[in-house]
Amino acid sequence: MNYQSGTIIGASALADARRVFDRQHDLSRRESPPSLELRRDRLAQLRALISGHAEELAQAVSDDFGVRSRTETQLMEIAPSLGAVDLAMKQLPRWMAPERRRVAPNLQPAKAWVRWEPLGVIGIISPWNYPLQLAISPMVDAFAAGNRVMLKPSELTPRFAELLARLVAERFDEGEAAVVTGGVEVGEAFAGLPFDHLLFTGSTAVGRRVYQAAAANLTPVTLELGGKSPAIVCPDYSLAKAARSIAWGKWVNAGQTCIAPDFVLAPADRADALAEELIAQAKRSYPAIAGNPDYSSVISERHRRRLQGGIDEARRSGARILRHEDAGAEAEGKIGPTVVLHAPADGVLMREEIFGPVLPIVSYRTLDEAIAYVGERDRPLALYCFTNDRAAEERVLGRTLSGGVTLNGTLLHVADESLPFGGVGPSGIGAYHGREGFRRFSHARGVHKVGFVNALELLGPPWGRAAAAVGKMLVKG
Repeated sequence: MNYQSGTIIGASALADARRVFDRQHDLSRRESPPSLELRRDRLAQLRALISGHAEELAQAVSDDFGVRSRTETQLMEIAPSLGAVDLAMKQLPRWMAPERRRVAPNLQPAKAWVRWEPLGVIGIISPWNYPLQLAISPMVDAFAAGNRVMLKPSELTPRFAELLARLVAERFDEGEAAVVTGGVEVGEAFAGLPFDHLLFTGSTAVGRRVYQAAAANLTPVTLELGGKSPAIVCPDYSLAKAARSIAWGKWVNAGQTCIAPDFVLAPADRADALAEELIAQAKRSYPAIAGNPDYSSVISERHRRRLQGGIDEARRSGARILRHEDAGAEAEGKIGPTVVLHAPADGVLMREEIFGPVLPIVSYRTLDEAIAYVGERDRPLALYCFTNDRAAEERVLGRTLSGGVTLNGTLLHVADESLPFGGVGPSGIGAYHGREGFRRFSHARGVHKVGFVNALELLGPPWGRAAAAVGKMLVKG
């Protein structure tokens, strides 16, 4: 076993995880909620961990992927993580302040307020696709809310996981924060610990198992899942502008983004032109695929086989395939940007979340038809709509439901820390980021303080005429 203060690695990881959980749980029950100053100190330590080791973290992520763009890691992981810390440190006094509530006339004289209090021990299970940001962001919210944290990173990014474990151990006592590394067995046991709240980010299939494990302890959960996030291109919108935004959101990190556009709904008379423009934009953004450090590899051979199988299935069904291919890309574990027209409705590409650089286009005749197409399917984690027509925008927003929305762009609603991030239905349960994250990991504790007299106590029992009269008045309204 390799064990350091906040790091759990090796054959005895399961027993050590339970030991550290028990310690954090005990401390959370014995000690007073951390002050504003202590919370800010923990956040400052987290910020120093990231900024002081940004290059090491980016290299570890790239090593785990095979090739992962350093710039993408900086822009999509490191910068948002630092931004989340800075927002929390600035807003904490406001978030922590008790919130006054109105007291009903029949309970006067009195005061009422809500205290935002830490839950205790927060468990975080983070995924491989954005291993830093999706580990750090919930840690920020948990620390801001005054909690202790245990984190289980994905086994698919082992170099990053072990580096993060070491860095956390150097900055935090295990009673404040600990990182548990290991495979599926460790992850399953981790989900079964009786946390005060458990946040999981990953696939819907694994999310169901995590939910079941948490249910045994009645552990509250936040599930950030995924699904097939649509992009609706309305008839009035420029194809070139739509293609630029969709291509950026789809092919950053080689499509391995939970909120990436999973398919595009385009007017029937413009679908072919949009497909051509998307591939042209891919070639402008990534002149080469092989040897290009700015185009990421697919995380594993299993994922590559699944994606290629979906493309081959669509081709056999008669779909039109447009690909930006480059000799030698396969040897680097890469799949070039791919657009699919007329993919089979019952095929892999239209049935499952793609999670890779493959983008089907579905044509529609009317905007109502496109809206109905979205409504007939599971509610997605994200929705994108491209239009300059306010009425069309309102029709899409008013008749669909998704976790979040970016209008005339992609991915940006998640980068905005002032907005909640979360799914709905099969795409997730609950939301976090910023104030919503602080409240997600807090208990809203209601407090009622009786004034100089308690009128209800004066009325009885035994209940007399005065009580009856007051009761009738209150019921009558």
